[in-house]
Amino acid sequence: MGYTGGYQSAVFAAGGSPFPFTVEGLVEAAREALPSRTFAYIAGGAGRERTVAANEEAFARWGLTYRILRDGRPADTSCTILDTPMSLPVMLAPAGVAELAHPEAEKAAAEAAAAVGVVQVLSSASSTPLEEVARAAPEGRRWFQFAWPDDGSLARSLLERAEKAGYTAVVLQGDCHVAGWRTRELDTGFFPFGRGHGLGNYLSDPRFRELAGLSQEPSPEPARALGPAEVRAAAVAWNRYYTRPALAPGDLELLRSWTDLPLAVKGVCRADEAVRLRDAGADALIVSNHGGRQLDSGPAALDCLPLVAEAVGDQIPVLFDSGVRTGTDVLIALALGASAVMIGRPWLYGLATGGRAGVEHVLRCLETEFTGALTLTGHQRPDSLSPADLTLLPAIPASRRPR
Repeated sequence: MGYTGGYQSAVFAAGGSPFPFTVEGLVEAAREALPSRTFAYIAGGAGRERTVAANEEAFARWGLTYRILRDGRPADTSCTILDTPMSLPVMLAPAGVAELAHPEAEKAAAEAAAAVGVVQVLSSASSTPLEEVARAAPEGRRWFQFAWPDDGSLARSLLERAEKAGYTAVVLQGDCHVAGWRTRELDTGFFPFGRGHGLGNYLSDPRFRELAGLSQEPSPEPARALGPAEVRAAAVAWNRYYTRPALAPGDLELLRSWTDLPLAVKGVCRADEAVRLRDAGADALIVSNHGGRQLDSGPAALDCLPLVAEAVGDQIPVLFDSGVRTGTDVLIALALGASAVMIGRPWLYGLATGGRAGVEHVLRCLETEFTGALTLTGHQRPDSLSPADLTLLPAIPASRRPR
């Protein structure tokens, strides 16, 4: 292995990297690469963005204590979630409209995830049709995020397409049934869906095109093939049918009648809701507050994780999303009860900075830091982590926090 090993050795051998290694550096690189309104859409959150800040700051409250005179060989970071094997417990969270970050959009992200051996969870609001993204991802590592449309035929069509394209799990979006008050987007006046962005799965779907009053011949590049009037019609239809106005745990039974794929429910932040969803038949839960993009002044998602994990025990996997930025963040979330974590903004920043290579860089950084931290804390496998590996730290005054 050598002293550095893995990705660090490759970077030193190359004399450096075109991509930043710090969280702040990656954010600034994306800011420089993107138009201001696009960066605002990706980086922004709800209201005063207190929840966004809380998500990241929650990790700083936990300390890791390293252990010495242990097995220092590289840890085995692999895991299996819902029969899906992964090289490490990190996934690309569903994030819509990736074309705003890079023309190759979700396809480039899928290729980067495949190179590292992790899973991309494809957003319903992807820029690229799900079939095209599937061709860039290996069999057995394709998950599809399902925003339940307010039209039964469209809902079934999307699920049938996902199954036919080889997706192996469905992530039910439970945390975006009402639009958040996103002030950065309001400041710019930029609503990407109103301009035909992020509609790849819809404009390639015959039922949606029928609802929007469009022709029944989807184009290989759906949005680019539309004129201004058709874009407006598609945007109106999408805004009308994107999600059902009401869902309940009992609706999982209907969803089960439409697909045999495992079902994970995303957006769980309460122990009582976790229990109800488990009892209703969810195969996995994802603790998330949508990265702070929906409800401001909410608790950090990390603070909700132990409560949800304790409520469902080891009966179903609990995954985590919101605020993960580093390899040590991954370790902390796993120690608090997560089976795996998802990253959202970081992979979009990497995509903006360098396309597929930028996303792979973000994943390699997480992989290398997480593997090293796992070994330094005395573990050879992620599933041996527990709250005993963490120490609650005293609050750090803002003036003394690292920049």
